[in-house]
Amino acid sequence: MPVTDTTLTAPRPRPVAAVMSPSPAPTRTGARARGLLRRAMSMAAGPLLAVTAVLCLWQCAFALHLSATLPAPAAVGHDLAASWSSGVLAPALLHSLRRCLTGFLASAAIGVPMGLLLSTTAVLRTPIAPILSAIQALPAAALVPVAVMCLGNSESAVYAVVLLGAVPAIASGTLTSLDRIPPLLRRAGRSMGATGFGYVRHVLLPAALPGLVTALEQGWTFGWRALMTAELIAATPLPGIGHLLDDGRRSGRLSLVLAATAVILAIGVLVEAAAFAPVSRHVLRTRGLTTQA
Repeated sequence: MPVTDTTLTAPRPRPVAAVMSPSPAPTRTGARARGLLRRAMSMAAGPLLAVTAVLCLWQCAFALHLSATLPAPAAVGHDLAASWSSGVLAPALLHSLRRCLTGFLASAAIGVPMGLLLSTTAVLRTPIAPILSAIQALPAAALVPVAVMCLGNSESAVYAVVLLGAVPAIASGTLTSLDRIPPLLRRAGRSMGATGFGYVRHVLLPAALPGLVTALEQGWTFGWRALMTAELIAATPLPGIGHLLDDGRRSGRLSLVLAATAVILAIGVLVEAAAFAPVSRHVLRTRGLTTQA
């Protein structure tokens, strides 16, 4: 009679290398970090190359004495560093950013609902839309005297100029983005029972979101320009970057004027690159409108 072996087979031990092998999660995390770093470097390469080219051309123009008043880039950098070390540039920059951010948030709170109202109410759109376009085309320098004469040399006058510069841009951009929603999508939302605020929240705003981001970006740009003009002309108690620009004009120091101009340009580029551009790419990517990662 055959004997059956009932002994349980012991499991074979795992190799030490397999047990001690690192988890693939850190590898994926490191690869993602390197990918983000490469993407950031590729995005910064273009602006850095442009700045380098401008500085080289500027230095060549100064060395060739093409202008009797053009300072060297080093002189502009010196004035910029002196303004920072003396404690003038940092408070002025903070005052300007606070004013523009506050005015932008208030403009968005006014402009987006105004665009929605004009889009859904033809009676209001007919007289108000041309007024918004006219104010948007009006230079900010023409708005500052009116604001100063009505409100005096105060923060209220500065905020009024920012609102008059940003609200029409946001409202007009919102109205344009809503007008470009396909009629089929509107009918689909209605047929599914969307009405009132739900129709606006679940149909109109998501469909117009890419255009809304562009409208907000234009509102920030117009508000920033209007703020610089207001600070340049109005004598407010808290000086901003516009006041630094005016100080250079009054003292006849072109290097200080160019230093303030460089700060204004840098703020505009940084806000666009760090705030609006990523949001715009994310919105377009989630809607399949771009292939960029």
